[in-house]
Amino acid sequence: MKKTNRKSLLIFPLLILIGVLVAAAGSQGGSRVGNIPVFALMVGLIFIIQWLVFIPAFLKQTEKYFDLTGSLTYISITTLALIFSAGIDARAVLVWALVVTWAARLGTFLFRRVKKAGKDDRFDEIKPDFARFLNVWTIQALWVTFTLAAALVVITTETRKPLDAFAVIGLLVWVFGFAMEVTADLQKSRFNADPKNKGKFIQTGLWARSRHPNYFGEIVLWVGVMIIALPVLQGWQWVALISPVFVTLLLTRVSGVPLLEKKADKTWGGQKEYEAYKKNTPVLIPRIK
Repeated sequence: MKKTNRKSLLIFPLLILIGVLVAAAGSQGGSRVGNIPVFALMVGLIFIIQWLVFIPAFLKQTEKYFDLTGSLTYISITTLALIFSAGIDARAVLVWALVVTWAARLGTFLFRRVKKAGKDDRFDEIKPDFARFLNVWTIQALWVTFTLAAALVVITTETRKPLDAFAVIGLLVWVFGFAMEVTADLQKSRFNADPKNKGKFIQTGLWARSRHPNYFGEIVLWVGVMIIALPVLQGWQWVALISPVFVTLLLTRVSGVPLLEKKADKTWGGQKEYEAYKKNTPVLIPRIK
């Protein structure tokens, strides 16, 4: 057995174990369906959805539905959690609306992008390997679980509190982050669609202030959701605070910034204009001036 296959087989149960621990922590003080905590049930469904879509994706050797599946999982899971939870209040409905709005917009954007490009080259070496490709889908399940943790606690908890300053501040933070992510994506899409920009890199608009303003916006909006959740967290539910932390670590250390920076360096590295842009523009947090 190849070393990469052995490593993949070892990672798989570890990913599941982490998911089980988060499910147990988030279920404390939450609604139940029979004897099953709604929070834990939703985490289980998150993993099952990814694995079900993985089967045809592996057989057809396609990654086109990877991002779309992730977004639809956010929407379906938060909606089901809302349906199955008892005593739904305004805070729960607010969080549900924010998650659905974000997921619907991002999922549509990413699906159109990969459909137009024909493929996502991040998956070229992974797709043929059953274990590695399965792990990618399992990691997405864990990604959804972590990022949704705070929102799921708000929706499923039996501790209900009326909307307050935390809800207002969290909503404003979310709106700011969402607006930044949408604007950055729109600016880059328009830039890439212009034939005059073929072979060039974007350094205008928000991209003149940050090399990855869309990722900064996404991190900020999840911080907003976390702020809304703070008043209802109790006991082990505080594990939900990992939501924005996980998003930040994933985007800045694993799948987001590192991959794009490496790709940009390979494409434009050594060019005077690119090196100046890289030197003078922050990686993530936009400069004010």
